[in-house]
Amino acid sequence: MKNIKNISLDEFYKEAAAFTGKDIITLLPPGINKEIGHFNVFDIYETLKEVKRKQVMPYNRRAYYKISLIRGKNKAEYADKVIDVKRNALLFATPKVPYHWVPQDENQSGSFCVFTDEFLIKNKSGIVLDELPIFKPGGYPVFEITDEEAEEIGLIFRKMKKEIASDYEFKYDLLRNYVLEVIHYGQKLQPATALHAEQNASARIISLFIELLERQFPVESPNQKLRLRSAKEYAERLSIHVNHLNKVLKENTGRTTTEIISSRMLQEAKILLKQTDWNVSEIAYSLGFEEVAHFSNFFKKQTAVTPLSFRS
Repeated sequence: MKNIKNISLDEFYKEAAAFTGKDIITLLPPGINKEIGHFNVFDIYETLKEVKRKQVMPYNRRAYYKISLIRGKNKAEYADKVIDVKRNALLFATPKVPYHWVPQDENQSGSFCVFTDEFLIKNKSGIVLDELPIFKPGGYPVFEITDEEAEEIGLIFRKMKKEIASDYEFKYDLLRNYVLEVIHYGQKLQPATALHAEQNASARIISLFIELLERQFPVESPNQKLRLRSAKEYAERLSIHVNHLNKVLKENTGRTTTEIISSRMLQEAKILLKQTDWNVSEIAYSLGFEEVAHFSNFFKKQTAVTPLSFRS
């Protein structure tokens, strides 16, 4: 098993080719090398057969942004929230915020597009991706939508697919407009408070805490060690009292600071156990445990199995 690393677009296309049985060249959009940045659009059913087989979305360690229209019953798992979707979902993914997408039935379809931040660079699009509420840590990245809304968004994706296959000289300018249309569609679905420049104090604290938490992940090397592990350490970095941080998180998420931190560490531990060949001692160290026994006790308390049992 190989050590994990950031998955480049080249590796993404290798995965997509393996899923679809197509040649990588046929998956690359025509003329993309002539453009600044990268963009492509795919059909979910065709490209994610392996995901459906495993019934879990691979951990997102990719160097691109992704917008997905997913039709089917699903669950989105983030460090600070779990979002259940009964029929249709519009999902916005940023490489800075990892998540799990867990299908809940076999009836999955839809479309998704991938793009780099260079594709929507400000002098081309007029926006800065990471400043948009839709892509900010602690925001609202998944929306359950109606069948009618899904049809509207599906039409935009169909336009993307048609345009990317065309030989129109300015097609990537048009594709940027389609991507921006979907982004603005999603932002209009957000609760009004999420779009206000002046968020209330609790919202700011939660957003900053989640951003601080996610900055520590993914763990890419056995020599990398989490800098922040306790609620007190996070509170100190946020310049607030730990009791206030706990109160805000508990009232708004239903979980304490320690529970959210532990959940995120457990998520990373599972990924490292399944996707790397690091030994348990290395994983324990990278997650900030001074003793392997402490890590084993933590993992077993959360999952009822030992790290080695989970790996096997």
